[in-house]
Amino acid sequence: MTTARRHLVWDWNGTLLDDLDLVVQATNVAFASAGGPVVSAGEHRVRFRRPIADYYAEMLGRAIDEESFGQLDRIFHDAYRAGLTSCALAADATAAIGSWPGSQSLLSMWFHDELVPTVRTYGLTPHFSRVDGLRAAVGGGHKAEWLAKHLAELGLGGHEVVLIGDSLDDADAAGSVGAPCVLYTGGLSDPTRLRNSGHPVADTLTAAVTLARTLP
Repeated sequence: MTTARRHLVWDWNGTLLDDLDLVVQATNVAFASAGGPVVSAGEHRVRFRRPIADYYAEMLGRAIDEESFGQLDRIFHDAYRAGLTSCALAADATAAIGSWPGSQSLLSMWFHDELVPTVRTYGLTPHFSRVDGLRAAVGGGHKAEWLAKHLAELGLGGHEVVLIGDSLDDADAAGSVGAPCVLYTGGLSDPTRLRNSGHPVADTLTAAVTLARTLP
């Protein structure tokens, strides 16, 4: 088996980190603060999308302006931080990382200053040539612009890399730089949505790496 692309960019939340239950819990805390509904994990996986303000508006049944979203985003992240120590890596995360023969990096839409020490806590930092999170006060946007910056810092073009992530936004970001993306069904997105996207799909991270190694 040959590797056509030498660098792998990993997603974090819902991919290497198994945090679906915590994300849903924190989302419900945010919704409750605004008089919204309780969302199940299954419903969240089907309906979640970026920009997250659009998802919140749909679930809350009203427009969400920048100020309102900022408040909800802070409430979500406070609840997320409170439960983070309960999260484990995906079952085969370490094995999957170890099975890639080239260089690797990590790009997350979680806040950079919190991401870096968290990745270190899980013992993964030595595997990555670069770890980047969101460098902004409020999250919720698309990943594409951050991927472009990530690759620029690495000195890589889209033709040299492949992504593994758990959302259509990961695939859209990859497409924006001319890279393929393998979508992982064990994360924050509904597997049927991922399979209907036309992108390569895997049910485990090790299978995702196997697919990534064969992409032209």
